Amino acid sequence: MTTPPQQQPMQQNPYAQQGPNPYAQAAPPPQQPAHPQQGVPAQGHPQWGHQQWGHPNQQAAHAGCRFCGGAPVANVTFRAHQGLLILMRFQKFDGLMCAACGEAVYRETTGKTLWQGWWSPFSLVFFTPFTLLWNLFARRKVKALQPPVPGQHGPQVPAGVPLHRRPLSYVGLLPVLWIAFVIISGVFFGDPLAE
Repeated sequence: MTTPPQQQPMQQNPYAQQGPNPYAQAAPPPQQPAHPQQGVPAQGHPQWGHQQWGHPNQQAAHAGCRFCGGAPVANVTFRAHQGLLILMRFQKFDGLMCAACGEAVYRETTGKTLWQGWWSPFSLVFFTPFTLLWNLFARRKVKALQPPVPGQHGPQVPAGVPLHRRPLSYVGLLPVLWIAFVIISGVFFGDPLAE
């Protein structure tokens, strides 16, 4: 009668790791949404570029004002123009805006155009007058809106002082005065080269 072989005690693996694996990778951080959140201001703006405007409870991109999330809104476009002798620069701020934020964007873009938009020939004749008229028509849309409902919007774009209280806005009178001077001098004094 044979005796069964005795089982050898299992030897512990000397390479088995004790405790947590130091080479295990941590779980990746949650990814940000592919689309920017509502309320992020237009890039490149000197006053709005460092603060996040927007209501934290906004649900959709078309829920309200692009800056504060308030309602009612209008779909408008405001433009700014700068003439640089032989160069020109154009800016555009568009989207859904409430009455308060739309007025603030109007004042900023039109104020810049009034004192920076005249310093190139094409700007003086065409682009600056077109930009000023465009902004006036766009402003009519936001002026017709009711103020945003209190408590349902985030921080709004600061409106600043009105255009007639900004000294640099009156730079826009210089081309008008110059044209008036040329016309008046031609009417009263005539062309000395024609004599």
